[in-house]
Amino acid sequence: MLVVVALIVVGATALFFERQQTYDESIERIPDAFPAEAGRPAPAVVPPAPAAAPAENWLLVGSDRRADQGTTGADADEQVWRFGAQRADTIMLVHLPSDRSRAYLVSFPRDSWVPIRGHGNAKINAALSYGGPPLLIATIEDLTGVRIDHFAMLDFQGFESMTDALGGVDVRVAQTVTDTARDVVWQAGTHRLDGEQALDFVRQRYNLPGGDFDRIKRQQAFLKGLAGRVTDRDVLTNPLRLNAFLETATRTVSVDSTVTMSDLRSLAVQLRSVRPDDVVFMTIPVAGTGTEGGQSVVYLDHAQSRALHRALRKDTADAYVARVGDAVNQVDEVR
Repeated sequence: MLVVVALIVVGATALFFERQQTYDESIERIPDAFPAEAGRPAPAVVPPAPAAAPAENWLLVGSDRRADQGTTGADADEQVWRFGAQRADTIMLVHLPSDRSRAYLVSFPRDSWVPIRGHGNAKINAALSYGGPPLLIATIEDLTGVRIDHFAMLDFQGFESMTDALGGVDVRVAQTVTDTARDVVWQAGTHRLDGEQALDFVRQRYNLPGGDFDRIKRQQAFLKGLAGRVTDRDVLTNPLRLNAFLETATRTVSVDSTVTMSDLRSLAVQLRSVRPDDVVFMTIPVAGTGTEGGQSVVYLDHAQSRALHRALRKDTADAYVARVGDAVNQVDEVR
């Protein structure tokens, strides 16, 4: 989630710069997060304009580890990864183009049936359980041919804390729906979610017409709402609340060890013109659902996905979206 912080911190640059050492010391960094260099995709293309930054790809992961203590961030009393203890509940690839005019966020259904090195075919979220961040990154890179430059991971506890630090996040529900698994009724209209409600919102898939696919849109809607909330006037003009959010975000997120405060400072400046409406949300193309060994799985549409993967590798996501407009998820209002 750290890239989201970088996207929204541009509206509070002075505070960010003033307290950057505190934020830097709060960030938990994961050693050896990346797979061995041999066989990895090439770095992002070199931009044509000398002054432009290289395109950059982040892998954002939400862990489903349900621990009494945090598993991510500087205050974690649990390991960020323990064999067999957690899977990736949310998997998102964020592409930042070289001109930094937009951000492209592509979600992967957690039940996607894919090859995982050393384990044959399995659900994509199992890669984190089998081999931690390096194996999950390798799985995404093998699947897409897109090189992952940075990795960020957040668990449920951190997610809840970030939401509460902002005083809640707004989302809009299209029509009244009941979450039968948690006995929660979501009335049609706008909701300001606290941390606990936000978890219920982004985790629902039962009784939604699209199941996990609607769940993905809810997760994306929440991220857009998160960015919008931070840029709200009542947050930007409240240094205490803004600082509480930034402190919470940097304290509860774990990132790869190559992420420096200098990187984040530069990214904040580069993204200073990006707003929530400039973030394009997508789901990796799917061919359908089925069962494997008695478990429900999602089959990816590899033929349809190739054009998206190529666009991310070549930094032409804008042209891809222009050609395939229906690939974009509309998340201002979700089911």
